[in-house]
Amino acid sequence: MSLTVYGIPNCDTVKKARTWLDSRGLAYQFHDYKKAGVDEARLRGWVSDAGWEKVLNRLGTTFRKLPEDQRSDLNADKAVAAMLANPSAIKRPIVEGGRELLVGFDPAAWSVALAGEAR
Repeated sequence: MSLTVYGIPNCDTVKKARTWLDSRGLAYQFHDYKKAGVDEARLRGWVSDAGWEKVLNRLGTTFRKLPEDQRSDLNADKAVAAMLANPSAIKRPIVEGGRELLVGFDPAAWSVALAGEAR
């Protein structure tokens, strides 16, 4: 199964994740939010699988700079709308194609989830 890494190329965490994948010989495609945006159906699928609380990066500067009315009283629909309008507010990276959806970079979790992927 092929992997797709979603993120922003200049994000330090995405750089670390890509280096980790490369060092293990794991092939992947990279989807750049800045150039290609994010598909609403795919984003809603991530929210359904992992929860909007995990997919939305509430600690990042993009989210913190949003107007208060967009940051308060969050629910799945409001979080998706914020992420569609501001892809930098999506937790990075997100990886599809392994045994599970991976949100954020955690080398230990990735080792387990991507064990046995084609090299």
